[in-house]
Amino acid sequence: MIKANQKKLNRLHVVLDALVVILSYSCGWLILFLGNRRFSPERRLLSPQFYFSVLIVLVPLYLVLYTFFQLYTPKRVQQRRYEFANICKANLAGLLIISMLLLLLKKNPYFQQYSTRMVFYFFSINLVAETVERDLIRRLLRSMRGRGYNQKHVLLIGYSRTAEGFIDRVKANPTWGYRVYGMLDDYSPLGKAYKGVRVIGTIAQLDSILALNTLDEIAITLSLGEYAKLEYIVASCEKSGVHTKFIPDYNNVIPTKPYMEDLMGLPVINIRHVPLNETANKVMKRAVDMFGAIVGIILFSPLMLLTALLIKITSPGPLIYCQERVGLHNRNFKMYKFRSMEVQPPSAEKSRWTTPGDSRVTPVGRFIRRTSLDEVPQFFNVLKGDMSLVGPRPERPFFVEKFKEEIPRYMIKHQVRPGMTGWAQVNGYRGDTSITKRIEHDLYYIENWTMGLDFRILFLTFFKGFINKNAY
Repeated sequence: MIKANQKKLNRLHVVLDALVVILSYSCGWLILFLGNRRFSPERRLLSPQFYFSVLIVLVPLYLVLYTFFQLYTPKRVQQRRYEFANICKANLAGLLIISMLLLLLKKNPYFQQYSTRMVFYFFSINLVAETVERDLIRRLLRSMRGRGYNQKHVLLIGYSRTAEGFIDRVKANPTWGYRVYGMLDDYSPLGKAYKGVRVIGTIAQLDSILALNTLDEIAITLSLGEYAKLEYIVASCEKSGVHTKFIPDYNNVIPTKPYMEDLMGLPVINIRHVPLNETANKVMKRAVDMFGAIVGIILFSPLMLLTALLIKITSPGPLIYCQERVGLHNRNFKMYKFRSMEVQPPSAEKSRWTTPGDSRVTPVGRFIRRTSLDEVPQFFNVLKGDMSLVGPRPERPFFVEKFKEEIPRYMIKHQVRPGMTGWAQVNGYRGDTSITKRIEHDLYYIENWTMGLDFRILFLTFFKGFINKNAY
């Protein structure tokens, strides 16, 4: 049972963290000592006893910080980057507190001589060592769970699409260490199973099952029509002391990480939280866009001149092709591209996809479409404010009208500026690929936007965003 082992594991984790802090501090002191002997032999360091006496305060401080930043809570399904972010926050907070203490104690003759390099060495080593230690523990636990140890026994209440989704994910990730005990449901026959997980009774039998005290966790997976039973189920679970989770059956309507508001004690869930609706985020993104567009125009100007010359020599017609696209707040704008096709009537192109071996594409056009050079003039769209460097790719009005009727949540992409590149594009969804998958990636970007995600997409674009295998 996990309940019996979790406390032991947490205690062991605390001991290991204390040892890592001591080891990191000792390594920092050794680097300081050896560096001083080599480069400043005439300068005397404080005695080792004084330096190591600081550990009396340092070790408890860091253990408290690790607790505060939730580094001892179970993280079976948490991604490494979130844990690393918390490690960084805890260590930065520790660095700030140590620096403030040294500043306050600077009148003490001993602390006047305390080397600030020691603080930097300790911070750097501890950050790396703590990350490595936790990664090794994570790997060990996942390996044990994959072999059937360290399992968490879960009971599902309610047979619904949410229950099936939970079981699908648990079966696909055995290293999470979840073992589904069974399901309780009022509308499914006893013994009905989904991927080996059976209905073992009705919701009325919940109290008798909880009395057996063999469960680590309850997951409430009721269908929408059964939410009237929620109050009774929660009351029974809390009375038994079993940890309870609620997995809502409206994930197709509300995003994975909904934005919650507290209206004087009344919880309010926003159907769609768009970080770029906040003024500070808008201003920051727009400033980066303008700077990036100017830099892009300067860097790509030789390529733009060469491309323009090749188009002029090989095909009669304009150099720049302006195509109407749908942008922010469903407003149409003219998107600039280097012309890659023979000149044709607008009615012939606005409702047609480009197909393999399309005779309308010129030889130069085929090359610039493959290498995305035809998109470079969109830096001017970014400067004008029609587009952003990063965002969902804009589509033609004809296809927007078509897709908004066929694909759920398609129009949400127009709540932000369209981009030259995006999360869908760096994940391979460009050209003749799944529109549904593209929208899924666009929604993820819109709901989880950060400036760091933008920089990550721009970085990935240089490695796998320029060459488009699906361009014809």
